[in-house]
Amino acid sequence: MRTTKRAAVLAIAISLATLPAMAGKPLPPRDWQEVTPAASVTGVDGQSYSPSCSALPGTDPSFRFWHRPGRSDKLVVYFEGGGACWDDLTCSFPIGSGLPSPAPQFYAPAIPPGSTPAGIGGMFDTTRADNPVRDWNLVYIPYCSGDIHTGSTTKNYFNAGNPYLPAQYEIRHRGFDNFMAVLAWMKSELPKPNQILVTGVSAGGYGATANFPWVERSYGSARVSLLADASQGVTTEAFDNGPVGRNSWNPQLAPWVFGAAPTMLPGNQLMRAVALAHPRSKVAQFTTALDEVQIGFYGVMKQFYGPGGSCPNPAVDWNQQMLAALSADAGLPNYRHYLAAGSYHTLLRDDHYYDEASAGVPFAGWLGQMLANQGGTGGAGGKWFDAACPGCLTPLPCE
Repeated sequence: MRTTKRAAVLAIAISLATLPAMAGKPLPPRDWQEVTPAASVTGVDGQSYSPSCSALPGTDPSFRFWHRPGRSDKLVVYFEGGGACWDDLTCSFPIGSGLPSPAPQFYAPAIPPGSTPAGIGGMFDTTRADNPVRDWNLVYIPYCSGDIHTGSTTKNYFNAGNPYLPAQYEIRHRGFDNFMAVLAWMKSELPKPNQILVTGVSAGGYGATANFPWVERSYGSARVSLLADASQGVTTEAFDNGPVGRNSWNPQLAPWVFGAAPTMLPGNQLMRAVALAHPRSKVAQFTTALDEVQIGFYGVMKQFYGPGGSCPNPAVDWNQQMLAALSADAGLPNYRHYLAAGSYHTLLRDDHYYDEASAGVPFAGWLGQMLANQGGTGGAGGKWFDAACPGCLTPLPCE
């Protein structure tokens, strides 16, 4: 199986994605506004934070984010994807390093100069009449810290073979600091949205899940929902709990949701914890049945921070664990999943957002039903339901 062979490769780059649909007249494009926070920001919790990109040698450490005004009192908070790094190997090989293939690429270390979200498709396309968030306000949180938007530390690493890096270097894992700077701005400039969708793709899907409790607590009067795209949380115990792995980032996970020792919570239980702690919020996940990038990262964890699941094949092992988590969470009244056919990674930023229908219902329409509040805030009843491609809920046999 070609997907299985590709799963063992270390060269990985996380992509971004697109969003759903409803009928209506298309709206003209609106301009994105760039915001650069101060070097030190007081968060909604009263603590001081220092927003920054990774500061990998040779990169620009400055952090900025974007806002696009809408024509409604609704708000999308979007967390960008872009890989992750947590040890000497993964942090030594960033995306865009300039090294020839097959050099691995694990994370985005900086915000590309001159970049903006302008021109991104999917959920950001206001010209599509079938986009259910086309008239919403949008806050776009870029990703440049290698820590799935959860870190608050600076860590030393040793070069694992990148000729463009010194023998030893620092990485600023400040994804949580960046988020808290954005949230402080949101509270000041967007004080009273009626409805909020917290979402993101890949690493950003984890960021959306991990930071959802802060958004929900900060906007208690709003109806707040969560959608994580291509971030199923299939990890290994050693990656989650060991000193090297998730704990390399000093992850800041809300203790009132994730527990007094949140770093001990397995990756595939983060979404469940959010759903249980917010019974009046709708929470959801999208993934393909054999997502190549998720499988690739899991293969790295399995190889260096194993053993992982019982099947030695990383693709099959990931598929089995992903489906087990979907099954366990399916009983939660406010949780739904959309399981699509194929192996592509993320859909919120491209035409998959509109074209995906392998689960028997168009994804955009499925998301539209979620946001339309069919069946009540908690999701029980209505037209919002679990959707899966034919045969995709059957785990692959170990081979």
